[in-house]
Amino acid sequence: MTLIGQQITIIGAGIAGLAVARALAMRGAVVTVLEQALQVSEVGAGLQVSPNGAVVLRALGLGAALDAVSVRAKAVALIDGLTGRDVTRLAVGRLRPDQSYHFVHRADLIDLLLTGATEAGVTVRTGQGIDAVDLAGPRPRFTLSAVTRSGRGAHGTARLLIGADGLHSAVRAALSDGGTPPFFTGQVAWRALIPETPGAPAVAEVHMGPGRHIVSYPLRGGTLRNIVAVEERSAWTAEGWSHRADPADLVRAFADFGPRVQDWLARVDTAYLWGLFRHPVAKVWYQAQPDGAAVILGDAAHPTLPFLAQGANMALEDAWVLADTLASHDTHAAALFAYQAARARRCARIVDAASRNARTYHLSGLTRRVAHAGLRMGGWIAPGLALRRFDWLYDVDVTRG
Repeated sequence: MTLIGQQITIIGAGIAGLAVARALAMRGAVVTVLEQALQVSEVGAGLQVSPNGAVVLRALGLGAALDAVSVRAKAVALIDGLTGRDVTRLAVGRLRPDQSYHFVHRADLIDLLLTGATEAGVTVRTGQGIDAVDLAGPRPRFTLSAVTRSGRGAHGTARLLIGADGLHSAVRAALSDGGTPPFFTGQVAWRALIPETPGAPAVAEVHMGPGRHIVSYPLRGGTLRNIVAVEERSAWTAEGWSHRADPADLVRAFADFGPRVQDWLARVDTAYLWGLFRHPVAKVWYQAQPDGAAVILGDAAHPTLPFLAQGANMALEDAWVLADTLASHDTHAAALFAYQAARARRCARIVDAASRNARTYHLSGLTRRVAHAGLRMGGWIAPGLALRRFDWLYDVDVTRG
């Protein structure tokens, strides 16, 4: 199916939406992205682009832009948070020559994707919130929300509607019958940025403690340090990234961690706190209609916990595979069937692995001591073995078909 001249509408100008927009426009599609915010922006968070995500950005022609705004990672270090002693280290800076691992500010990644999308001819319309999606007719139909410039109750249709609209996706809601509701994992997370002295080691440090851990790495040439701190709690009600928190509570939660962590936390003046919820991977990712189709990708299809640093990378993989299957099949139905078949099992494996990592980071007592000793011993005997355990994740290159 040729994409040249095909009209495609995408809901959401995040990583998934902008990446698939550029991928489709590069293949000749006429793409419009609807974004509810009045401007496309992200604030206050870092993320990790591992080799499986970086290869997509390079295939999209954005590799030089990624190199310019990111810190090239040398290692991921697992550290005993109470003593500050190394447990093991993954030398991600020593991957194959064609692979790269990056730390990047989310806002910088969004900016380079937005630039890439618009340069490819994508139209991005801001202030276009979507209240609901209806898939009962011949084509997908959506209702604009009250905040849109088009006015409350305005409707639109699309021959192909792509839902890149995140955790609370209107497109996913239209595709499913409600499904299994998300559940609170018993964990909350803080996020913060602090100033850093340029030249800080390009290492993602994971400081692990009983029921808690902190991940930190440098951003923007080492001038900033990203901090994500996770603590187990018995209850939480709100889900979202924008709940302001008292930095003193963060300091108290990690008061028994080592001096390096204490130095970071003493410099936090603004912190945000959110509850971590486990969402199921969607069972239905698309619907073909008589004269159109709807499909989801990224967090709309497979929200993940942040313990494997794969949310952005899965979104990038999805974007490439969706554009590729649409271009290589004769019908929407065939293309979208192939897309879900290619992505669902891998994404479910990644989501499950992320959940298991949380338990590994939070061990206590004898189990913790034995596990840490085993990791140290493995690092001494076979230094590269720990990293090779991630070959299934990092060695996948969806751009090779």
